[in-house]
Amino acid sequence: MKTKSVSLGALVFLALPTVQCLAQDRVAPTEIREQAPASAPQSTSAAAGNSSSSPNLLIGPGDLLEVNLYGMPDFKTEVRVSSGGEISLPLLGTAAVGGLSVEHAATQIEHNLSKKGLFNDPHVTVFVKEYATQGISVLGEVQRPGIYPLLGERKLYDAISAAGGTTPKAGASVLITHRNDSQHPLQVPLLTGAAKSMKNNVPVEPGDTIVVSKAGVVYVVGDVHQPGGFVLENGNDITVLKAIALAQGTNPNAAMDSARLIRKTSEGPQEVPLSLKKIMAAKAPDPQLQPDDVVFVPGSAGKSAAKKGAETILQMATGIAIWRIP
Repeated sequence: MKTKSVSLGALVFLALPTVQCLAQDRVAPTEIREQAPASAPQSTSAAAGNSSSSPNLLIGPGDLLEVNLYGMPDFKTEVRVSSGGEISLPLLGTAAVGGLSVEHAATQIEHNLSKKGLFNDPHVTVFVKEYATQGISVLGEVQRPGIYPLLGERKLYDAISAAGGTTPKAGASVLITHRNDSQHPLQVPLLTGAAKSMKNNVPVEPGDTIVVSKAGVVYVVGDVHQPGGFVLENGNDITVLKAIALAQGTNPNAAMDSARLIRKTSEGPQEVPLSLKKIMAAKAPDPQLQPDDVVFVPGSAGKSAAKKGAETILQMATGIAIWRIP
């Protein structure tokens, strides 16, 4: 419970609906009590979530507010914020509240009432009954992209966990766009290791958008010991020979001089012949691979494998296991 005095006798409350999150962890309601002057009674309101987080949410278009004036039951109204950030109130008319916290909105309404000479010392309460965007959008390389209702003080990993965790192709960073500051997205590293990861477990709030980046992946298919896709993390470079080494090398019957590099371009798949024997003997350059490149090593036992087209090879790369480079 918090106790604080409010100048001008303003009573301001923020109430958010309590939501059962997907992790079955209910947000404990936190009661906020504000002390009014001796001439006005005290009142309390339950606010879902942590009080240090909720006041940071600013009123925006589409939010549903409940506004009360002490001693004037006819003034009580539920009103939705217009696209211009305004609400319409009895006696007062329109009031601009968009972009304000609930504290500032209540103070602004009290100021307008006094300025018009309607009341000498008005006491206004403002409740946020419904935010236009109640949930947090989790997009990108997560198992179940979507919007998740995580009200109150939540952390980045809570939202990612609600979306089923990251996919094997997830990159090393997350982009967070806050509801109150869409022009300045925050890029957060997505690191492994308890100490580093918890340091980057930043708070998120309703209306935020989280995008998990996609890491670059190179694929090795064909006559190798372990066909698969290998994630390029932290900007690591990889060549053809390194990729084949990650696939645990070629099989004894591999056609070393018939390998090919399949690269996706704007004009369609492009095939580049690879002579693995010459590359391994340092008689030919070891090409640098790019994300989504496919290295195909055919087997010498059958001619049909060596004649596979680029589209067929790309289909072979689809659905194979993805491995992260140690």
